Amino acid sequence: MTDRTSRLNTGSHDLPVSAELSAFMSGNWSASPLPTDARVAAHDVTPARRARLSARFPGERLLVPAGELMVRSNDCDHRFRPHSAYAWLTGLTGEDQVGHVLVMEPAGPRGHEAVLYLRPRSARTDGTEEFYRDRRYGEFWVGRRPDLAEAERLTGIRCAHLDTLGTPDARDASRDPALAAALSELRLVKDAWEVGQLQLAVDHTAAGFEDVVRALPRALAHPRGERWIEGVFGLRARAEGNGTGYDTIAASGAHACVLHWIHNDGRLNRDELLLLDAGVETDTLYTADVTRTLPLSGRFSPVQRQVYELVLAAQDAGIAALRPGASFRDFHRAGMRVIAEGLADWGVLKDAEGDLHRRYTLCSSGHMLGLDVHDCAQARRDAYLDGVLEEGQVLTVEPGLYLQPDDETLPAELRGIGVRIEDDLVITAEGARLMSGALPRTVAGIEEWMGTLLEG
Repeated sequence: MTDRTSRLNTGSHDLPVSAELSAFMSGNWSASPLPTDARVAAHDVTPARRARLSARFPGERLLVPAGELMVRSNDCDHRFRPHSAYAWLTGLTGEDQVGHVLVMEPAGPRGHEAVLYLRPRSARTDGTEEFYRDRRYGEFWVGRRPDLAEAERLTGIRCAHLDTLGTPDARDASRDPALAAALSELRLVKDAWEVGQLQLAVDHTAAGFEDVVRALPRALAHPRGERWIEGVFGLRARAEGNGTGYDTIAASGAHACVLHWIHNDGRLNRDELLLLDAGVETDTLYTADVTRTLPLSGRFSPVQRQVYELVLAAQDAGIAALRPGASFRDFHRAGMRVIAEGLADWGVLKDAEGDLHRRYTLCSSGHMLGLDVHDCAQARRDAYLDGVLEEGQVLTVEPGLYLQPDDETLPAELRGIGVRIEDDLVITAEGARLMSGALPRTVAGIEEWMGTLLEG
């Protein structure tokens, strides 16, 4: 094997290439430039984002890598998604961003100059074989990449060849906690363009939930109906966006008591509930995060209604607590107060004081939302969890009750019921706007909505 061949990621499909074939492959290709007016969707908003980052770190060289491929099995990689901070700063969101690095070079009084180091499109006329032999990066294997000039027009950022940046260690030198925190905190408040992208994700998600309800008859008949539900929603997510923003939770019956149930291998039972937690991720990588708990028969039983309406009351209390200047934790506290009082009224708890209600609800009642489903997670506590809400922040409110099937503190009729209701909201000057209001939340609204879709 020659040195040139050994550098190519040819994998198990490789066949020997003769000198004649190599010469034949290197000529007679027509030009295929990208449209000169092509721009990334966030082209007009990324300069201000980079300027805000520059102001945080005067005089420091900053590296923000897109990330590297990860092997799934042998010579097959996981589908690539660039790091959220990289996407936020560059507007580049595609699978072709593997290995690329944004560098913010100190530029004196001007702050920083952004330079994007990338792997440009391979030449086809100088004997280079990458474009048809490299199974990881070759154009014939994974699609076309822009050349340097095209990448500069797409992004508005000066571009350079990745090979000129340095060693792989140098390319991944952005693990500094202060930089990670800043990149999260700068994304806490969404600009108008981002809110629009999140609303688009929510709208596609609502359509996916409608698809699921229409598909319930076939899902109920399948031995792994949860997988059927997952697949139906996944089709909508891939057809309308980049895919799902996280692994879909399609949890029927007692599976709904497992907070992150993603096995999705259970049968559906008409007498039980389906907890569906799912979100479409747009092509710009903003994701929705919505949960509905639906009666598989189309109508809630009395005990299902009892549990559902307590969770709904908790969510209503949490939403009412959202406003600029409120503590981030206020909406959780408001919802949990309702849950604790309800459990006490049922006789499950002796009283509503203390934290014993957490046996039945476990986790926090919401989180920031954006490019990541749990967005801005590296932000410092005083800027996020112990901070206050600001206009333009987008978050979820998602209280739940998870009444385990083997919990002997519960009456038998409550065991094995899991209910979560989750909606996406943007903080406004007056309070908060419900972005996912196209999906009903009340018992009557859900039953009417399901009846209409199943009849149609």
